[in-house]
Amino acid sequence: MTAPAERAAHDTPDLRKLRVFLSHSGELGAQQFVVLLGLQTFDLPTLLQHVERGLPYTTLERFQGNLPWSSEHVLDWLQIPQRTLARRKQQGRLTAEESDRLLRAARIYAKAIALFEGNAETAAEWLASPQRALGGAKPVDFAKTEIGAREVENVIDRLEHGVYT
Repeated sequence: MTAPAERAAHDTPDLRKLRVFLSHSGELGAQQFVVLLGLQTFDLPTLLQHVERGLPYTTLERFQGNLPWSSEHVLDWLQIPQRTLARRKQQGRLTAEESDRLLRAARIYAKAIALFEGNAETAAEWLASPQRALGGAKPVDFAKTEIGAREVENVIDRLEHGVYT
């Protein structure tokens, strides 16, 4: 566990809000992870409509700001090339597919933060490190697909319950 002084090294209002959610229940409820995107929509049908229309470009910027990684690392996870990013910035909106990948990444990151009791830097470090339970793959690489993301979530769930993986 990282000391509180180290935690402050990468702290944002969105991460603080996520920690408040975690402190109330000890785990994430429904769609609380959307705070990492700067969204306030926790209602699933409304969130799905937003994804289908394409999330605003600013949600990607918010997510990048909440991760202690380079922009290139985040874009690699989301599978968005730099040239595409420039177009999306100009258009002001992501595609539905890009929005879905962004939402998935936020969900995985939030679950990792919950696993590490609110410590976003340790969560990001874990996501970027090879994990034995994933055959030595990095969770961030595994979570580029929905089926891989589900396996990362399964590993997180097992770790939360003290099951050796």
